[in-house]
Amino acid sequence: MHKSGLWTFQRAQAYQPAHPASRLRRRGLLEIGELASARAHLEQVIAFYDLQQHRSLAFLYGQDPGVSCLSWSAWALWFLGYPDQALKRSQEALALAQELDHPFTLGFAQCIAGMVFHQFRREGQAVREWSETEMRLSTEEGFAVFQAAATIFRGLSQVEEGQIEEGIAQMLQGLAAFQATGMRLQHPHFLALLAEAYGKAGQAEEGLSVLAEALALVEKSGERYYEAELRQLKGELLLMQGDEAEAEASFDKAIEVARQQSAKSWELRTVMSLCRLWQKQGRVDEARQMLAEIYTWFTEGFDTPDLQEAKALLEELSRS
Repeated sequence: MHKSGLWTFQRAQAYQPAHPASRLRRRGLLEIGELASARAHLEQVIAFYDLQQHRSLAFLYGQDPGVSCLSWSAWALWFLGYPDQALKRSQEALALAQELDHPFTLGFAQCIAGMVFHQFRREGQAVREWSETEMRLSTEEGFAVFQAAATIFRGLSQVEEGQIEEGIAQMLQGLAAFQATGMRLQHPHFLALLAEAYGKAGQAEEGLSVLAEALALVEKSGERYYEAELRQLKGELLLMQGDEAEAEASFDKAIEVARQQSAKSWELRTVMSLCRLWQKQGRVDEARQMLAEIYTWFTEGFDTPDLQEAKALLEELSRS
């Protein structure tokens, strides 16, 4: 293999997890919120990967690097504000995983490029379908981590469908199973989903307690890709308690984190929360200006829930 090709292949292996401890080290850029750099490295590997030449790697090392990089690239692109490009990468990851016929790689793709990715996009039906698909495969193959994640997301789907108590119970069961595997990555992310569910149950105090745990884990581990959303959720729960000043401070911090990471999708979501608060306070001009600035940055994904809501809110603010 040519020297430059070997170097790039070694980069591909850097995105192939061997065990929980090494995964944080090897996949650090995405985890710590260095999203643009993560995307660049992932795209380099994707460009180098060749199915015919590299399809045996999944069987040699336990997981296919092409599927892995396509899946993580979908995440990076969504965070960076490219929902349509992210969806394309997600679909490519799933198609490649199905073609390889390697169960663990398929389970990984269904979890990362299917179930979790569509949760980012707030596509509840897709989350439900992928969680059920992942549950069947992980149960058949004995993939404990994927089974635990599928349990969490199946519970999330129940919450979204109005079965809030049952859904929270499922999520707690999944979180316990996830922790029992020894995995620590994505724990703050999963706790955020639980906190959001508590909010929908009207249990703001419980939600804030879960978010405090999640944010402590972020500081301990440096896993910051979900930090902006954690702080946005904290602001929403503080509003439920009537604390507008602390809520605004939490939204401000979430926007600061999102901007540091160039995470436009997280920034948009939090800006909408802040603008709704400002609208309530009569600060309509400030809200309209801030929302227009982030909304007009986007060039794709206008059929996604976040951008549809942003457009509707902007029109509402313009009429005020």
